[in-house]
Amino acid sequence: MSDTVIRVENLGKQFIIGHQEGSTRNKTLRDLITSGAKFCRQTLLNPQGREMLSPAKEEFWALKDVSFEIKQGDRVGIIGRNGAGKSTLLKILSRITEPTKGRISIRGRVASLLEVGTGFHQELTGRENIYLNGAILGMSKVEINRKFDEIVAFAEVDKFLDTPVKRYSSGMYVRLAFAVAAHLEPEILIVDEVLAVGDIQFQKKCLGKMEDVGKEGRTVLFVSHNMPTVTQLCTKGIYLRAGKIDQIGDTNSIVSKYLTENIDRSGQIQLINNDSELKNFKKVFFKRVTITDPDGLISSELDARYPFYIILDYEVTHPVQNVELTVRIETDEGRTIFMTHQSDCSPTSSSIRQAGEYQVSIQIPGMFLMPGSYMISVQAHEPGIQYHDL
Repeated sequence: MSDTVIRVENLGKQFIIGHQEGSTRNKTLRDLITSGAKFCRQTLLNPQGREMLSPAKEEFWALKDVSFEIKQGDRVGIIGRNGAGKSTLLKILSRITEPTKGRISIRGRVASLLEVGTGFHQELTGRENIYLNGAILGMSKVEINRKFDEIVAFAEVDKFLDTPVKRYSSGMYVRLAFAVAAHLEPEILIVDEVLAVGDIQFQKKCLGKMEDVGKEGRTVLFVSHNMPTVTQLCTKGIYLRAGKIDQIGDTNSIVSKYLTENIDRSGQIQLINNDSELKNFKKVFFKRVTITDPDGLISSELDARYPFYIILDYEVTHPVQNVELTVRIETDEGRTIFMTHQSDCSPTSSSIRQAGEYQVSIQIPGMFLMPGSYMISVQAHEPGIQYHDL
C-alpha cells in the first residue's frame, strides 16, 4: 500500500473581494435610490439571474494550481510571506474551507490547531471538550480515558478542567487545544502559527511533542514565520509564493531560498500593494519597514559602530486593545540573535488603539551587531490574544 497520506492535485481557492465605492460616509436617500436603479438595470439586462461581477468586486485567487504529495511520517514546514496562501491551504486540508477547484485525498484522522477560538465549544468545560474532540476524531470513550490524564498534565489546566472554556485565557485555551490535538492519536497533525500565543517554555514543549509525533510515524504540517523552528522541527519544506508552490524539498534548502529571496537591500520595504486587498480583513497590518542611519538616511548598509533605527509604519483598521510590536534580527542562516517587544501605547493613555495610521521608531545601539548580513522580521499582536500581522 502506498505511504502517501496527503495528495493535492491542481488545488485552487478563489475569493470575491468587495471594494467600497466612493467615500466611507453614511449613505443618503439619493445613494439608496441610485443603488436600487442600478440593481433594476442589472436585473433587466440579466433576466436569467446569472451572476455578474460588479465593478466594486474583484476575484482573488489565494491558491492556484497547487499540487504535492506528503508521505506518512513527514514533518512538513509550509513557509511564505503574508498572503502566500499558507493558512488557506491548511484550512482546506482541515476540511474547514472548500476548494474552488482541484482535489485533495487524505488518508487518516486529522487534528488541526489553526486559530485561537476554533475547535472547542465555548459553553462546554475543558473536560467536556476533550471528550467531544475525541468523539469527532472517531475515538471511543475507553481510548479517550486512556489519554485523558496525559492531556491534562501536558496542558497544565487541571484546576480549570470543569470551567467553561469561554472563561479561559488565550494561553490556557491554546495549551489545552494543542494537548488534545497532539495526544488523541491523529494520523495527521496540522498546526498554524497559533502556538506563538503561548509562552516560550510551552512552545518548546509543543515542538518536542510534534517531533515525537513524527517519530511515531504520524504526519505533521506546520506553518510558521520562525525559520529556526521550521529548520529544527521539519524534515521537508514547501515554499508558497503568491498562492503557488515555488519549491518543495529539503527544509534547509527551502528556508535558505526563502530567506535569500526576501532580503531587501534598499533599506525600505513597502508591504502593501494594489493587489493585497485581503489586508483589509486584518485589524492591524504593516505598511512599511524602514532602516535609517543616525542622520535619518534610508540605507541597508550601516556602520556597526553607530546606532541605527528601524521605523515601522502600520495601520489599524478596527480599534484593538494594546498593540504590541515585535522586531526580530536574524542571521542569514535564520538564527535569531536579537528580539524586542514594544507596546505602542503610552502608560498614561488608554490601551485602546483607535483606527488610523501609526509610526514607531526602534533604536538599535551602536557596537551591538558584528559586521555581517542580517534579516529583520516584524510582528504585530495583542499580547496573549491574537497575532495580526507577521
